[in-house]
Amino acid sequence: MGIYPNNRIEKSVSLLHNYVMKLCGLTGGVGMGKSTTANLLRERQIPFVDTDELARELVQPGQPALAEIETTFGQNIISNDGQLRRGELAKIVFADAMARKKLEAILHPKIRERWLARIEVWKKEKCELAFVVIPLLFETKAQPHFEKIVCVACSADPQRERLVARGWTPEQIRQRIAAQMPVEDKISRSDFVIWTEGDIANHSLQLDRILARL
Repeated sequence: MGIYPNNRIEKSVSLLHNYVMKLCGLTGGVGMGKSTTANLLRERQIPFVDTDELARELVQPGQPALAEIETTFGQNIISNDGQLRRGELAKIVFADAMARKKLEAILHPKIRERWLARIEVWKKEKCELAFVVIPLLFETKAQPHFEKIVCVACSADPQRERLVARGWTPEQIRQRIAAQMPVEDKISRSDFVIWTEGDIANHSLQLDRILARL
């Protein structure tokens, strides 16, 4: 009673020693459906971390990164209650490539440090599959960290329609698209593509087919 056959013990030990988490990157162009894909992962209880959320955490009042941003770009980008004026900062960095590089130099290393720390937590929890959502995955040369990369994409017209629906002006749309690698290049470098011009059911079906292969 309570004693397992040796072969079952050996199998359990073998599985423990052979554990490897499959880590995937999720990327795509602005307005192409990364957040929708992340929500679908959440519904499937697949762990993920969104680097846009990490960036928002890093610029909360009291965070060292916010102080660095204020020092670099001036007090005008901070509101009276100490919050980052995102719109004002966006006007600066999307109109000036050098300014954008300064902001990226402040945020990107800290963002990477946080998602790498999350990966270590997943490993301790013995997660089998997890995703990191990184809009600038290829631009920041993060691809070596991932076993597979999924790109979420659509054609230019739907992308612009979605960004207009966010309230962005044509100039804001142009600047943000120009700040990223062309989606065609992202697609060519990725292992899987989710084409997001259909309805949510089609989006879900594509994701489930990819998950089945993973």
